[in-house]
Parts: sequence; C-alpha cells; structure tokens
Amino acid sequence: MKKIQLFLLQFLLISITQHTNAQLPVKTEYTVEMGGTSGKGTYAPMWLTANRQGLSSANTENGYLRAGIAHTMPLNQHFGFSAGLDLATAYNFTSSFIIQQAYADLSYRWLNLSIGSKERLPELKNSKLSSGGMVESNNARPIPQIRLEVPDYVAIPGTHKWLHLKGHIAYGRFTDDKWQEHFTSIGNPYTIDVLYHSKSLFAKVGNKEHFPVEFEGGIQMSAQFGGDQYIAGQKEPVIDMPTRFVDFMRVLVPMAGDDTTPEGEQVNIYGNHVGSWNFAATAYLNRWKVKIYYEHYFDDHSQMFFQYGRWKDGHIGLEITFPKNRFIDTFVYEGLGTKDQTGPMLYDSFWGKFEEQISAKNNYYNHYLYQGWQHWGMGIGNPLVMSPIYNTDGDISFKSSRMQGHHLGIMGNPVNELQYRILLSFTHSWGTYNLPYYEIKKNGNALVELIYTPHQLKGWDFTASLGVDRGGMLGKSAGGMLTIRKTGWIR
Repeated sequence: MKKIQLFLLQFLLISITQHTNAQLPVKTEYTVEMGGTSGKGTYAPMWLTANRQGLSSANTENGYLRAGIAHTMPLNQHFGFSAGLDLATAYNFTSSFIIQQAYADLSYRWLNLSIGSKERLPELKNSKLSSGGMVESNNARPIPQIRLEVPDYVAIPGTHKWLHLKGHIAYGRFTDDKWQEHFTSIGNPYTIDVLYHSKSLFAKVGNKEHFPVEFEGGIQMSAQFGGDQYIAGQKEPVIDMPTRFVDFMRVLVPMAGDDTTPEGEQVNIYGNHVGSWNFAATAYLNRWKVKIYYEHYFDDHSQMFFQYGRWKDGHIGLEITFPKNRFIDTFVYEGLGTKDQTGPMLYDSFWGKFEEQISAKNNYYNHYLYQGWQHWGMGIGNPLVMSPIYNTDGDISFKSSRMQGHHLGIMGNPVNELQYRILLSFTHSWGTYNLPYYEIKKNGNALVELIYTPHQLKGWDFTASLGVDRGGMLGKSAGGMLTIRKTGWIR
C-alpha cells in the first residue's frame, strides 16, 4: 500500500514537467435553475433524490431555486485560472440555504490545484445512467477540499501515446455538523468536525489511432478522520480524535494510531477508510462503442488484496453507445453486490491473543466512530445502499449494507429537441450481519425523464421527471419533478 502512495506522489510531481496545456479560453457562464417535486408516499421516489450531487430532498414536497456563475481565463502560456460560485435556497431540504459550489482552481500545464466545493463525477462510469460509484458517486453534496490533481489523462513520454496516467490527492472537511446534531435522536452517537481525505491513481493503456480497444484501471481511496464523537443529549464528547500533522500522514499512508487514539484505531488503522479497484475495457467498433467495467470495493484493508481468496462483492457494468439513431443513444446494465463482506465471522487481535488475524464480518459504509460514509444524510457511495436520510430512528448509519441489485439505464434523442432518460433498479436487502432483517426486503425504483431544449429559446431547457418506488425498503411512492434551467454567457 505504501508503494502505491509513493508512486502517486511521484506521478503528480512528474506531471508538472509535461508539455504545455491547451490554453483556457476566457469565458464567464451563468446558470439559473428552479425545481420542484410533488408526490405521494412516505418519501419522494429515490431516483428523484439520488445522484443529484446532494441538491435534493427525500421529502415528498420540496423545491429549490439555484443560481451559479463560473469563470475561466488563461494567465499566460502555461497557467490558467477558474472559479465558480453556485448557491441555492430550498424548501423542505436538509437546509434552507446551500452553498453547492464555491471553488477556485489554478492550473499549471496538466497539474491543477483546486480549493473549495466542486461537483465531481464517478470514475469510469456514465454519470447520467449508472447507479454510481461504490466509493464516491454524485449522490451527496460536494465536500470542501484542497485537491492537487491531474484531472485528465496525460500521455507518458516515450510510450507513443500508449500509456496515460491521472490521479489526485485531497484533504477537506465535512460540513454537516448542525444537520447531524439536529437529526440524531437522544442516545445515538454523532461526530462533528470530521476531516476528509481522498486519493486516486488511474492508468489507461491504448491508442485508438492504432488499436480499437483501450484498457483502464486504477485505485481510489477515501477516509474520514479527526473529529469529536458525542452522544445526543450529552454535552461532552465521548471520543476526541487527534488531528496533528502525523495524523494527516496516517491517512495518506494508512497506518495504526498511537496511544492518543481509541484502542480500535490502534489495532486497525487510524480513521475510517474505504476504497476500490477499478477496471474497464472500451472497444470502438465502427460507430459502436462498447465498455465493460468492474469496481471491487474494500473496507479498510480487508479484501484490498487477495488475503482471503475471495472477491465476491463489487459492481460490474456494461455500457453500449449505439450508432446515431432516433431511438436509443446509450444503454447501461449494472449488477451490484455487497452481501458477502468477507463472511459472517469476526476476529481481530483486539479481542484476544491469537497468532492469526481474520478480518471478516465487515459492515460496509458504517463505522463505530463516524457512523456512516455519508454527507448531509446522503451516502457518498452507491445510492442503492439506502442512505441514512431515510432512517426514522435518528441513527446516522446504513441499515442495510448487505444487498444485491440490478440496474438499467437508457437514454436517447427521438426528436431534435427532446431527450429521454429511463432508470430501473431492483434490489434485495439483508440488513447487516449484526442486525439482519427477519425477511429479505425487495425494492424497485424507476425514473422516466424528458428533457426539452427548444431551439427558439436559446439556453433554456425544461425537464419533467416521473419517479416510482415499490418494495420494503422505501415503501410505495410516486411523484413528479419539474426543472427549468437557463444558461448563458456573459461577454
């Protein structure tokens, strides 16, 4: 693992010496958007809430008004600058005023330094049709961070454009302290002042000019660390996690905490770590594009490699981009499984004196100190693992991290000004190993969406969405959403 971290750091430094970056144009873009949802049921349909960068609500009646501005400009031949501000006021959301994005980016050649909150998309997956990434998706609000990145693939010199790399390192802070205090019921834990860390390294092998298949692969890892855990109803923290410089290094290169951290952090590693290995192969066949991909999820170090000879959990997908036609542009199928979690047994050296350690009985997305891998109640990973925002007992955890599911996504342009999108998801949920459901809960979620972009109204688009839920996880619900957006350029 340490070699991976050192290679990522070395890659980010090497990227500075690459050839010049394409010069940024000078442009200022504005966006004004309003949306409203109405429906029947306990909650708004899931696909009217999920994968919308956290700018959504689980309440059946909700709405928002949003305005944003983004500016980009070159500073000289090699340096570029961009900044954005995106604000919203909302009704029946987790907060009435939202700073959705507020960032400033300074780029040098291929290297970019990003500071602030910025919407980002999952790796190797179609953000409009996929159910989302397992580590980080577009389901929760952006986390403010300082991020050093090579955002796009860079060709490595001497490989004749056959090998490309990209990656990032980031530190940030969660912003949902007040929401956690308000949401948590008496006797349940919550943790505030939590810090964030993430990193990734991806490689692409292939040159479409000479061979019609490209291969991609990489690792991404994220973590929660620091913070103070409280029990709702008590004034003093029950756990105080240190945040010294050495602790920042302990999440960069994951390692155990010292005697100033809770005993569980000393036995395992400091903080709550999640990660995944990602692989994809893309074939370009005349006017067809076919992509298969696989994401293997791991929790802390368990199943990061082949310690137990089993990679049963993961996210597999097929994406087909069709030749231009009037019916369908892109089709996505995905299968998601998190049921195994390295098996139902548990042993750590923390619990006894044995020569071997067996790390099983994992509890994906949950943690004894940080409750859940979430932000403002929405899961940061795949939304088919139902987010804590749906809990009715004031507990910030994932009630069913063990599940299996299938997901379909289709979109197309049947006429010039009209686009459609359809999402269908079916899941079976088992609860967790510690608190299993008495019966398997089945769930179905559907979305049908039409986007109308009239040519005579330049910069305007109108989106009408219909969502339906059925099953034991979220109950029976149906609802509609209307979104109106205007974009344009400031000269």
